[in-house]
Amino acid sequence: MSRLTRVEAQERNRTRVLAAARDEFAERGYRDAKIDAIAERAELTRGAVYSNFPGKRALYFAVLAGLAEQAPALSPAPAPGRTTGDALAALARAWLARLPTSAESARLGMDVLGEVMADEATRQPYAQLMSLDAVLLGLALERLRPDGRLVRVAETVLTALHGASQLAAAAPGFVEPFNVVSACEQLAYLNVDDGWLELPFTTRVQTVDEPWSPPAAWDSVRAEEVSLDADGVVAVLGLHRAASVEHAVRAAPADTAVTAVLVSGAPRELIPLARLAVAELTGCLRQAFPEYAWPRLRVVCDGTGELAAAVGVPAVSDSTEVAVRIACGRVVARSDGYGACHVTAAAKAPAP
Repeated sequence: MSRLTRVEAQERNRTRVLAAARDEFAERGYRDAKIDAIAERAELTRGAVYSNFPGKRALYFAVLAGLAEQAPALSPAPAPGRTTGDALAALARAWLARLPTSAESARLGMDVLGEVMADEATRQPYAQLMSLDAVLLGLALERLRPDGRLVRVAETVLTALHGASQLAAAAPGFVEPFNVVSACEQLAYLNVDDGWLELPFTTRVQTVDEPWSPPAAWDSVRAEEVSLDADGVVAVLGLHRAASVEHAVRAAPADTAVTAVLVSGAPRELIPLARLAVAELTGCLRQAFPEYAWPRLRVVCDGTGELAAAVGVPAVSDSTEVAVRIACGRVVARSDGYGACHVTAAAKAPAP
């Protein structure tokens, strides 16, 4: 039997740690779970656990992210809606179908918000990730009803659904699914002031002619591998700037592909949180909306920084905002700093 390579052994150990952690969190809850117990379940050393994850919270986020990404394949899909009301009702049904049905499953996810609120290092990124989710849902709603911005409606829907999730864990039996579905359906017709005001950014666009050889990327919106070779806008965004990609979407021509590449100064903990936040929504969105209404925005969680480096950003932080324009297989324009998404997408793409 051939020996595993170092990379294969690391991946095997990581898989074993995640499986053991899932069992430990489900049985004991996050607070009472112990790294030593997880290592024992995985038949590994404590050091092997820490070589894959910097701490218990990072491991917790990674477990939940994996479950959220797998959830759509494990549950029956509702019929997608053809109107905004029907789509939001289907979204709510898909969301509620994933709520915990036992004390064990409730223990697994009930500490997420507590850990997010534990310090500013997680609160600010999570707030931006929720705003990004609202942008994704709003864009999908606008594909079904293209008569204005619907991001604030999406924010209200997500508030209701996340509230239902928390109450289902904290007060079993309190959430009445039928009422939540009906409420979300009616929110499609909520009358809110949702105009889009573009700020006068002072950031400048630089015309360049640079090679473009992006690595393979995984789009969390469609749950598929995508090529970033095609013409469009690619924005590298730290988790304090995640929602800024809407500026690129609003400023770019309607047929322009826009990709948000999410990066972080603490990728081993915060990128799993990003994966979790995006997957919780998009898994349900793909079930509830017809494919033609899925948002054209792509979201890539770049935990290694490999894609960011291909864009020309070798060092990233949670405040990073760099956008490039791709044309004919070359980087033809770039901008760096606050407003980069807007000015890069709005600028006329020069010939390479």
